[in-house]
Order: sequence, then structure tokens, then C-alpha cells
Amino acid sequence: NYYPKGKEKYRRIQEILNHKRAIEIILNLITDKELGILKDTKEIVAVGHRVVHGGEKFAESCLINEKVIKDIEECIELAPLHNPHNLRGILACKELLPGVPQVAVFDTSFHQKIPDYAYIYALPYILYKKHKIRRYGFHGTSHYYVSREAAKILKKDIKELKIITCHLGNGCSMAAIKNGYSIDTTMGFTPLEGLVMGTRCGDIDPAIIPFIIEREDLTVQASNLMMNKHSGLFGISGVAGDVREVLRASNEGNYRAKLAIEIYCYRIKKYIGAYSAVLGGVDVIVFTAGVGENSPIIRKKSCQGLEFLGIEIDDEKNNKNETIISKGKVKVMVIPTNEELVIAREAIRILNNI
Repeated sequence: NYYPKGKEKYRRIQEILNHKRAIEIILNLITDKELGILKDTKEIVAVGHRVVHGGEKFAESCLINEKVIKDIEECIELAPLHNPHNLRGILACKELLPGVPQVAVFDTSFHQKIPDYAYIYALPYILYKKHKIRRYGFHGTSHYYVSREAAKILKKDIKELKIITCHLGNGCSMAAIKNGYSIDTTMGFTPLEGLVMGTRCGDIDPAIIPFIIEREDLTVQASNLMMNKHSGLFGISGVAGDVREVLRASNEGNYRAKLAIEIYCYRIKKYIGAYSAVLGGVDVIVFTAGVGENSPIIRKKSCQGLEFLGIEIDDEKNNKNETIISKGKVKVMVIPTNEELVIAREAIRILNNI
């Protein structure tokens, strides 16, 4: 889908064989005489890329050069499902737009100020030194954006606010943000840890995995597939990984669907409590992404019972998806995320500093 300004949505369905061809289609669209916004690709001054994993190498966005490409390649073992595709996009743009600066914006970079006592796992320390096994966190671009939007809407200095951000989509994560920085987050070494998600299990006892492997005669790869693709809302409900479908089934009396929603919201509530402790209190809770922005019932159930923390939902405002949906001392907010805008702004910032 393409949404040219001032014109009707343009939709085209076709087979796309590789990243280069996909980017060629985009370039042709934005320079099209009827639908385009540019006269020529020469008007493109920079390309911004979302890169999922920057490991410990990248604490902020950067201009892409050969060394950066090599460093992103070295992070492939940490994100084998994502970084290879991110790299293909970078290399395709390098070929199609020679000489145009490219900027990498890392999903992990916003979480790089998390203290060591929060990111180190209680495994033999040599595994961290040797294999970089630690908490990295993801959705950083989203957590960064909505936390700053919250401060802007409330007309407060972000350094004065203790914020908990809840990015609830098919993948879900939360972050504890103090002085404008992430000091803890629910996703860990991979995006599997933390909250219950559409098809991911989130937190479980790690001893469950060898137990299942032995009794179900699974390979390591099959158990990994089970946790990532056949668990979460889908695994519990047996209905779907989509919150809307699970809620619909729950309302129709499906016990497992109802249970899935209860578990989903309970985990969010538990982390709100944990992060309130980590932050030493909380001023703002932000719900964002597909579920966070559009599901009043999930927001309400996730905050029920937290009145003792000053968290109280205003049902009327919540049902209308208003920006501020609370009536307690803690501001509970609904803020649409905009990761693309962050990437564009970062690309401009990096260019201005060249």
C-alpha cells in the first residue's frame, strides 16, 4: 500500500523476488509522474534503515560505512532472523543509490544505558565475556519515541519523569525509563523474553525446555520454533495470535481464549508493578503499538488492581481512545508510535553532523 499525499491510496500486489527489486518498486513509485513525490531519485539525500540488533557495538545511530556493515554482519548470530534482511536492504540501496548516505538506527541502542546489574544474567560470567549473552532489549525506537511524546504532551522535562512504556503488538515489550533513558526492559538476549505475545511465550522456567525436548522427542530447533511461533496467545487459546480474534472468542465463551487474555494482561500488570519498584515510583504509563493503541479492554485489565500505585483508568476516556485515559495521579496515556519518523530524524541528525 502506498499513500501519496492528497491522492487516493494506491495498492499493488505482485511477486517480489528480493530486496533489490522491492526497493526498485518503491523508488519507481515515489518518482512516478502521477503518484510520486519526487521528480528524480537524485533528490534523495539520505536513506534511513531500521536495524534490529546492534549488540554492544552500537549505542546510537550511525552513518553506514564498510566497517559498520561488517559490524552488523557480526551481530547476525544474535539476530539471525532479522539482521541478514536488514543488511540486504542496505546493500540494495548502496547499489541502487550510489553515493547517497545511509544511516542505521538500531532497535537495541536505546537500551544500551541499562546498568550491568540489570542486563547480566546469573549464568557463568565467562558466557557473557565469550558470547555476549546479556539482556539487549528491542523496540527501542518505539520506546524512545513515545516516552518523549508523553513528556511533550504533558509539557514536562523528560528528565523529571518516571515512565513505563508498553509496546503491545504481535511482539510485546515494556521499558522502565528514567531521566530519559531505558534502565530496564522486558525483552532480553532475544525478543522471546518478557511479556506474553501473539505467538511467543515470554518468561518461562528455562528447565521446561530440556524437559519438553526429552519427553516430546523434539530437536533444539523445533523447541525454539514452538516458543516463537506456536506459543503465546495462539498457544494458550488455540484460536489465533491476534488479540482481536482471541477477545472475540473469549466474549463467545471460549474458556482457553479467556484464559489467554487473563494471562496476557496479568503479565503486563506484573511488570508495571516491578518497574514501579525499579523506578522508585511512576509518573506516566504509555500504551502504544497495534494492541496498546486500539484495545481499551487490554489497557483496563492490565491496570486493574493498581489503584494503590495511583493508577486508575477512566472508562469513558479509555473507550474513546483518548490520549490521557486515567483519573488517578499517574497519567496513563495512549500514544501512537512512529518509528519511521524517528529513523528520518536520526538520518537528518547524522547528516548534519558529518
